[in-house]
Amino acid sequence: DVFEQPQHVGPKKIEFHITTDIPAVLQINSEKELKNGKNLYATTEEMNNTGFGRIFPTPSSNDKMETEEEDDEIPSEFISRKDLEKNRLSREEMEKFSVFKNYEPGDPNCRIYVKNLAKQVQEKDLKFIFGRYVDFQSEVERNMFDIRLMKEGRMKGQAFIGLPNEKAAAKALKEANGYVLFEKPMVVQFARSARPKQDANEGKRKK
Repeated sequence: DVFEQPQHVGPKKIEFHITTDIPAVLQINSEKELKNGKNLYATTEEMNNTGFGRIFPTPSSNDKMETEEEDDEIPSEFISRKDLEKNRLSREEMEKFSVFKNYEPGDPNCRIYVKNLAKQVQEKDLKFIFGRYVDFQSEVERNMFDIRLMKEGRMKGQAFIGLPNEKAAAKALKEANGYVLFEKPMVVQFARSARPKQDANEGKRKK
């Protein structure tokens, strides 16, 4: 929807009302002013002071345009929130699939585990979905983003995705669990972390 609207004004919440109303109101105002015989300068001043102020306040329009631009940045390279929601199964639908039986999200950490992936899924598909939770302008976040897609053996159809922090991982799990990719719903959980145990063993060895 965002891409189909060439107009600069017209935030999503208000939809098309602004773009259609303003010209109509301005036309009516200017016609009235001209009929009343007032000069053109007076009409433009009044339009600026009253028409725009009442119908489309400048501060809020700027805020809305900024948020709209932020929303635009994600869909260009990564999936949009709207598409995620559109292609995600509802809770009721998930219950019909055996893969979601006994589903447990697991203990929160910055790594997520994805299973039930279709054969044709590639790393770029996972990056398209989970890349939206990473700030690629930050070198630290960029380096922490890691995708490991298993293509062979018993781990086939599974992937581990490292995200910058627990908050990003929790958001990804909430929004992407049940997303249908190549006609198969993804099961997204927090990955089980074995790192603390390894660290403990290493500590013992050093002693």
